[in-house]
Amino acid sequence: MLVARIRRNAGALGPFRVTEDNKTLSRNMNAWNNVANVIFLESPAGVGYSYSNTSSDYDLSGDERTADDAYVFLVKWLERFPEYKDRAFYISGESYAGHYVPELAATILLHNTYNNRTVINLQGILVGNPYLDANRNIKGAVDYFWTHAVMSDEVYAACMGAAVVFDSGYIDGYNIYAPVCIDAPNGMYYPAGYLPGYDPCSYYPTDAYLNDPAVQIAFHARPTKWSGCAYLNWTDGPMSMLPTMKWLIESKLPIWIFSGDFDSVCPLPATRYSIQDMALSVTTPWRPWTAKEEVGGYVQQYAGGFTFLSVRGAGHMVPSFQPERALVMLSSFLQGVLPPYVEQQ
Repeated sequence: MLVARIRRNAGALGPFRVTEDNKTLSRNMNAWNNVANVIFLESPAGVGYSYSNTSSDYDLSGDERTADDAYVFLVKWLERFPEYKDRAFYISGESYAGHYVPELAATILLHNTYNNRTVINLQGILVGNPYLDANRNIKGAVDYFWTHAVMSDEVYAACMGAAVVFDSGYIDGYNIYAPVCIDAPNGMYYPAGYLPGYDPCSYYPTDAYLNDPAVQIAFHARPTKWSGCAYLNWTDGPMSMLPTMKWLIESKLPIWIFSGDFDSVCPLPATRYSIQDMALSVTTPWRPWTAKEEVGGYVQQYAGGFTFLSVRGAGHMVPSFQPERALVMLSSFLQGVLPPYVEQQ
């Protein structure tokens, strides 16, 4: 099977992580390629090492173009490696991949229908802490801050305007309980605290490593200034992905949505509101699931196979904060079964 991961977080779920010397790698024991072949696609063009030969393309970036370009890439990749053509294919991503992944999935299914054959053998999508609906995301973020003691009652009363009128202090919005990275006046940096398995300063060695000319040559990448963010002129993006999600469900595509419950950027309440808006009937009620003999999170399944999971103690980039739980979840997704629940005696 193949899993295409749409985002630049190979350091979270890929086979290696960059060590503090900026040059050597350590193995990630909970890498997703333990259970599947993984393609990391830096998308859209202009992100990471990806680029266009026509510079004006960067002013035409948008959801539709991103889906079309990703589809062309996958078709060309399968032509280059035909031994994978008949493999089960899955797409995963996080954050704004709440747009990218459903849109690419819809593009694939439409092309399969138009060509009257399976061009890409898409078998499901898995999206974490997704940005699905703009209004629901704002409401979910306000509710999240208030229920997690970050926002006062008085500011919360401002409702939708609350998100722009309060001061959260120096916390990491992607995990409000994680330590932050402190940039010292002497140019050094260090974590504000300790969280097992997580380094809030890891982007420094990762950035240095991916900008090493020898590494770029080894990757067959064009010499460039790699960055974790790209600022592109975005031309299109629907306010809500819920119509596309409902179409995919009606097309009988397995969809799993998961949320790290420490994320305030695309928080769990926002995802819940979006799911409620789709008015799906529940087939398996909310229950715990287990990883390493403790609760890894909670899960509920709906008609059409749509599945929603929380990952306990995880932030926005779930595999960074809870790698073992993320791998249990992925394995269950690929097997087509809900994560196990082992009750303590």
